[in-house]
Amino acid sequence: MKLYIGNKAYSSWSLRGWLACKQAGLPFEEVVVPLYDQDWEKRREGDEFAPSSGKVPILWDGDAVVWDSLAIVEYLNDKTGNAKFWPEDPAARAMARSMAAEMHSGFANLRRKHGMNIRQVYPPKTPDADVLQEIARIMELWAQARARFGGEGQFLFGEFGAVDIMFAPVVTRFVTYSLPVARFAPAYMNAVLQHPFMQDWIAGAQEEDWVIQQFEMDPA
Repeated sequence: MKLYIGNKAYSSWSLRGWLACKQAGLPFEEVVVPLYDQDWEKRREGDEFAPSSGKVPILWDGDAVVWDSLAIVEYLNDKTGNAKFWPEDPAARAMARSMAAEMHSGFANLRRKHGMNIRQVYPPKTPDADVLQEIARIMELWAQARARFGGEGQFLFGEFGAVDIMFAPVVTRFVTYSLPVARFAPAYMNAVLQHPFMQDWIAGAQEEDWVIQQFEMDPA
């Protein structure tokens, strides 16, 4: 398999696709494509990006091609026997899929106003009201998952899985922008950040030379 991703410092959807590949435990080649450099537009026209209209991540597995992070999760879930991404309990699995889908399609204000930048930590500022509303919803989801299905594990449904993968870039945003979270949340956030896969990604982000100024702006 070959996974094309963007800069590790900034590309939140790439992080999700990459974590999914790591979670699958299958060998894959990682190709980092610098976002918005001088060759970006030309590179997006290449055959390897055609199915996704130039977006990353995009996963090739022989003749099979999968783009969109949640689709990559589902493809790899099928490929690994439906055992590594979703909870086994039907009720937990239903909730996990719903949470992953809500993360995939929602929280646009948080994502737009607080882009992922793993290499920065900004002083706390009061977020906009629409962002605060979305943070409150995320806290609600996390609390429900932990209370109902977290058990003795560190993650939302006990073991690290698809939902944690989908929320991992949100965890980094909460840290980068010192956003307000519920009292229970830092323990979960720390578990995500200390996961070996996340540590590998963060280390890779720190080693990158690319700086994209539009992603280095501290929100007013």
